[in-house]
Amino acid sequence: MGGDILDAALSRLAMHARIVICGAISQYNATAPVKGPANYLSLLVNRASMTGMVVFDYADRYGEAAREMAGWIAQGKLKCKEDVVTGGIDAFPEVLLKLFRGENVGKLVLEVTDK
Repeated sequence: MGGDILDAALSRLAMHARIVICGAISQYNATAPVKGPANYLSLLVNRASMTGMVVFDYADRYGEAAREMAGWIAQGKLKCKEDVVTGGIDAFPEVLLKLFRGENVGKLVLEVTDK
């Protein structure tokens, strides 16, 4: 998260909160400079910390995660929601835009047909 949502979250921090920054989709297509948090002083007042994280930090544990999540899915503890769109590869640009417009629920998948 980023932008206005991050600002709102920073205004409601608990004492000694830990904030993980992982992506900032609200800023991905920004045409102006990326907006930084306006409420950053809340980190100081609440003695909080903010740390960045990317999925590659845990690459050595991908196999472990896949096995554990597969077990949860099999047990019904984890439900997968997918929005499957069928079409040719030429549909990709429009399907991708669904993601950025918030028009999908769950994982957005383009199922490419042979047609």
